[in-house]
Amino acid sequence: MPKPLSLPFDPIARADELWQQRWGPVPSMAAITSIMRAHQILLGEVDAVVKPYGLTFARYEALVLLTFSKAGELPMSKIGERLMVHPTSVTNTVDRLVKSGLVARRPNPNDGRGTLASITDKGREVVEAATKALMEIDFGLSAYDAEECGEIFALLRPLRVAASDFEEK
Repeated sequence: MPKPLSLPFDPIARADELWQQRWGPVPSMAAITSIMRAHQILLGEVDAVVKPYGLTFARYEALVLLTFSKAGELPMSKIGERLMVHPTSVTNTVDRLVKSGLVARRPNPNDGRGTLASITDKGREVVEAATKALMEIDFGLSAYDAEECGEIFALLRPLRVAASDFEEK
């Protein structure tokens, strides 16, 4: 997909100015709009990198999670919990990974109703190659240095805590 032509002005800054004129200053409006646009940009960049591997970023994240597990497999419920997505999304993601031969399913011997998702050898090869490609583009964040990436992480952490993503200790 070709990149759109650059505008001669910052549309989010312009919206912020107009917002202030109409409703008064609301810095959170410009911030959320910037975050949502950044999400679009980053998702587009990382999806373009993982697409040749038959992945989306969501499928890539699931494969990485499985590589981090000791046995290379996790219950479907644990995948959803760790990736913070709805069970239906986990099922769809794993279904596509199974169709691609990157993940296998088997009954969970510790839970009669549960299912384990296991990364395959092909899945391990794909996740290694995709990770290398994503690291080459700094996961889309090459406009920032390591310190700035740390600042972004720290700046967004309170939002994640407030959303109950995890308990801050």
